[in-house]
Amino acid sequence: MCFHGVGTPARDLEIGEARYWVRTTVFHAILDAVADDPRVRISFDDGNASDAVTALPALLERGLSATFFVLSGRLDEPGSLSREQVLELRDGGMGIGTHGRAHRPWRGLDPAAAAAELEGAREEIAELVGRPVDEAALPLGRYDRHLLTTLRRLGYRTVYTSDRRRARPGAWLQPRFSVRDHDTAARLTHEVLSTPGLPTRTRGELVGLVKRLR
Repeated sequence: MCFHGVGTPARDLEIGEARYWVRTTVFHAILDAVADDPRVRISFDDGNASDAVTALPALLERGLSATFFVLSGRLDEPGSLSREQVLELRDGGMGIGTHGRAHRPWRGLDPAAAAAELEGAREEIAELVGRPVDEAALPLGRYDRHLLTTLRRLGYRTVYTSDRRRARPGAWLQPRFSVRDHDTAARLTHEVLSTPGLPTRTRGELVGLVKRLR
């Protein structure tokens, strides 16, 4: 599952972003509900300051780990992660991946912009944390065949989408459930952990197939 922001935003939000911010109480309830289930993997996109201020302590209290996908172009901006906070996440045993530089879709970028988002941001984050960065989360969940081919060529070990269906362990392309402001712990854990029916499973697989082939 994927979180974006927890608690009250400390920066101006993009259009449509507010629905991906969850209350702190709901966040804690979700963590409590999945803490003992090894099938659940937790991630955070967008590099908000709440990742370090709110999420990290809650994860450590429960013995959980997560991967944080950082926006290199927002580091040290008000309401976003500082460089020092990224190091706190690293030192807390959390994974660090890239979400690009400017939070724009990677699909359809010109060569210069693609190099900045897919390679430049990755290098900046790797230099900061002092280790390779080989996982990426696709901004706004958008992708196509050309983008996936490029990410493979660049050597990314795992790429994460927002396709809101269950992932297959070990798959290179990993869908995730983005947590939204109206989700509850019971509703989300049911959706994430229950086995979907054939129509739901087929629909989700077809959506992913169309994105991969277009």
